[in-house]
Amino acid sequence: MKSAAKFAVVLVTAPDLATARRLARGALQARLVACANLIPKIESLYWWQEKIESGAEVQMVLKTTKSRLAVLEKFILARHPYDTPEFLVLSPGAGGGKYLDWLAAICAEKFR
Repeated sequence: MKSAAKFAVVLVTAPDLATARRLARGALQARLVACANLIPKIESLYWWQEKIESGAEVQMVLKTTKSRLAVLEKFILARHPYDTPEFLVLSPGAGGGKYLDWLAAICAEKFR
């Protein structure tokens, strides 16, 4: 195991699989993330405009470096159809060394 202090996992929900794929592919092409997992058919319950709402969504799990977070957030917010899209950053404590090395290489400056 290796420290994952410079990495982040970002959660973003999307209204459908087509939107999630478009956002994920765009972020991958821009080298803002190294990997995107799309989990379809989740049910979300949430407060919106003073009442409880529910809906089917796709959960996106994006793996990136902390140095790319600000650009990734701007990218998602500019292209997302929701007024207030989820952008929740989780900080992993540790991870597999080989995986973290790969993640860092994909999001590295040399590819931008």
